[in-house]
Amino acid sequence: MTKTILITGSTDGIGLLTAKKLAADGHKVLLHGRSTAKLEAAAADIAASVETYCADLSDMEAVKALASEVRAKHDTLDVLINNAGVLKTPEPVLPDGQDIRFVVNTFAPYLLTELLLPIMPAAGRVVNLSSAAQAQVNVAAMQGNVPMADMDAYAQSKLAITIWTREWAKDLPEGFVMVAVNPGSLLASKMVKEGFGVAGSDLNIGADILMDAALGVRFADKSGAYFDNDSGAFADPHGAALQPDHAAEVMSAIRTAVHGVG
Repeated sequence: MTKTILITGSTDGIGLLTAKKLAADGHKVLLHGRSTAKLEAAAADIAASVETYCADLSDMEAVKALASEVRAKHDTLDVLINNAGVLKTPEPVLPDGQDIRFVVNTFAPYLLTELLLPIMPAAGRVVNLSSAAQAQVNVAAMQGNVPMADMDAYAQSKLAITIWTREWAKDLPEGFVMVAVNPGSLLASKMVKEGFGVAGSDLNIGADILMDAALGVRFADKSGAYFDNDSGAFADPHGAALQPDHAAEVMSAIRTAVHGVG
């Protein structure tokens, strides 16, 4: 059955390869990026009809506009893959004092998911990109104006998205699937090349697990779970995610960041 699937950050790397594979299988793929030129190039690179959506996920108003544009064109979105992410950037702190890693990697996917849930079916899926790099969240840093090293901010933002995946899934109806996935460590993405200076492993490792998470049977009853593709199995995330007090504090901070309320 053909699915309509939105993949954020799909102009290169794992996102683009996943889009190619899903489009080749006949699915309706919605590409997202923050550069019109890169979106046009990505669309031309895919041997199938796709739609393109341009939005800067470091801007919450742009996230809202992206959701509105998708909803204006589609009554149903079967799968949302929150793939876009930031590790290193020349300007890690936004004008409002927030760290761009938390904004793009944690807050934007939370808001986008919230805004698109109304058009997702009971058997819909949200696949959130986590990472093997996870660290207990410094909530003050998440709230802004606390300088952080690149890897610290990235690892904390990835635990934060894993936490909201786990916590949000508890309130979803039976049948709906929301999962966090580490697609594989040090794959050959632009982020890995720029962040670690290595060529990285085969991107197919990451694209294939994202396809499985989006459509596969083994994820069908795993809402709230974390899948570690380094071990090829469902696993517990960093222990801080399992601490109710820490999870509640992180969730409150996310809601405040996104909506201005705890």
